[in-house]
Amino acid sequence: MQLGERTHLNTVTHERQFRTLLLAVMVFLTGACAALQPPGTSGPVPSGPPYPATITGESQRTETGLLELNRILRRGGSGTSDEDYLQPVTATIRRLPGDLGGTLYLPKVGSNAEMNEEETREALRRFINDWRVLIGSNPSQLSLIERTDNPDRTKVALYEQRVFRYPLRGDFGKLQITFTGDRRLLNLTSSCIPDAERLQATLASLTPQLSAEDAVKTISEKGATYTDALGNKQTFKLSVGTELGAPQLVTYVLRARSGDDSLEVHIAWEVPVTNAPIKAVYLDAINGESI
Repeated sequence: MQLGERTHLNTVTHERQFRTLLLAVMVFLTGACAALQPPGTSGPVPSGPPYPATITGESQRTETGLLELNRILRRGGSGTSDEDYLQPVTATIRRLPGDLGGTLYLPKVGSNAEMNEEETREALRRFINDWRVLIGSNPSQLSLIERTDNPDRTKVALYEQRVFRYPLRGDFGKLQITFTGDRRLLNLTSSCIPDAERLQATLASLTPQLSAEDAVKTISEKGATYTDALGNKQTFKLSVGTELGAPQLVTYVLRARSGDDSLEVHIAWEVPVTNAPIKAVYLDAINGESI
């Protein structure tokens, strides 16, 4: 090989080595800069769904509720609907207008003038299916927990919504239908939770962080806070003769404590209490707070 060729080859080799070294340095500096980036101003990204799960008041839900109420009013020959007849947030029916009671009828089942119990339950099921939007639940999600015949010959059917993994507690998830033996509808009120399947899907991904033993220990040592019938905050502490029962996981729904137009859905431990001014204590199974 000639001297000039050897010199040219060495020059090319050196250039390639330099480029390789330069590329390695650039990769290193890029990685280092990325590692030294300041944390985002929005804070850490949550690792799970927001908790507690919430249901907020929506104008579309209210408008749909009013349309359904108008439908039931027209069938009874009454006037226009009003939001006062709907529950806040859920937009399910709160009560029938006073001039409407007795002008609506349950579906007729059977051939006799007055339906027997089996026919009555089928008529109620058909009625619920027909008005499921205003009620906020499908018949398949509702269980009849009480059927009462009153001395004044009125009848009451009380249903409980059962769509969550754990039993529902709080002032929600109930449907009450008041009617007469000749099928006249006297009143209708529902505190059911619309779109409950979506809420259950959110809750299903959560794992309780508080064990049953932890719940009992917390109540035994610290007591619990609750709101009495007059709306006053009270503190409950164990005393002589007071006993705690076996805890049970439940789904607890309450109005948002922030005052927003929304409901909170919690997974909680229900701990029965005997010989006390309250019947049960509820502790959030995710964050341990007293509900």
